[in-house]
Amino acid sequence: MAITASLVKELRERTGSGMMECKKALVETNGDIEAAIDMMRKSGQAKAAKKAGRTAADGVITICFSDDGNKAAMVEVNCETDFVAKDDNFTSFAKAVAERALVSDVASVEALLEAPLHDGEETTVNTAREALISKIGENMNVRRFERLQAGSGKLTSYSHGVRIGVVVEVAGGDDILAKDIAMHIAATNPLCISEEDVPVETLAKERSIFKAQAMESGKPENIAEKMVEGRVRKYLAEVTLTGQPFVKDPEISVGKLLADASARVIAFRRFEVGEGIEKRQENFAEEVMAQIKS
Repeated sequence: MAITASLVKELRERTGSGMMECKKALVETNGDIEAAIDMMRKSGQAKAAKKAGRTAADGVITICFSDDGNKAAMVEVNCETDFVAKDDNFTSFAKAVAERALVSDVASVEALLEAPLHDGEETTVNTAREALISKIGENMNVRRFERLQAGSGKLTSYSHGVRIGVVVEVAGGDDILAKDIAMHIAATNPLCISEEDVPVETLAKERSIFKAQAMESGKPENIAEKMVEGRVRKYLAEVTLTGQPFVKDPEISVGKLLADASARVIAFRRFEVGEGIEKRQENFAEEVMAQIKS
């Protein structure tokens, strides 16, 4: 069967693959476009497997909301380079994954990968991922996602480009305050909301380190203990949202800012691209801080 240009064009539109790959697949399947698609999907899976060992530490954080604003989903989708992170095909895929995470009830990334990317379609998130790997030529992963449901407060988000995403639930105050809090969280990356939320084991570890440092100073034990308590208080102020100086006005703490507005933060989630993945060193939190101050 003759492989016409229109047949190649149709296969390209349906698969997103290159012209030569499409022509080769059609030749091998004697012009059967459905068989060619199946073959290319299998080929895409093979290519994806070959690239699976390559580090995907770049990517995007994507956030989407339900129509009523009471539910949000935030996902991290990784690729290998910032060039691909800006590619429309990649960002469209990440947006679709976030939308699927929002409307589904899956509890793990593995389950999300097996969910349909779009309603009414057989293509799963993972199949679409593998096809995109085949098309673009970089390893890609859906790394994590979070869903937040508003309770007594209102959900607000802030995105620093595509590198940092924050969703926060604030009760009381106004939209400007909520956005400021989300922006502050993006810049400072607090561990938790308040002192009561700091994990016991984390605080115990820090306290033991401070005590060892104080004892090495040669100070009497009673003085060393006061030094430890002072350092613990400083640590809590640094890692808790309410204890931190507000980035827009360091003269006041976030706790005071909230109290003055009769508001409180109920919950927050913060994602930064590539957290915990070995990659080149870039401090995006400092970048957010600089943008706020400017």
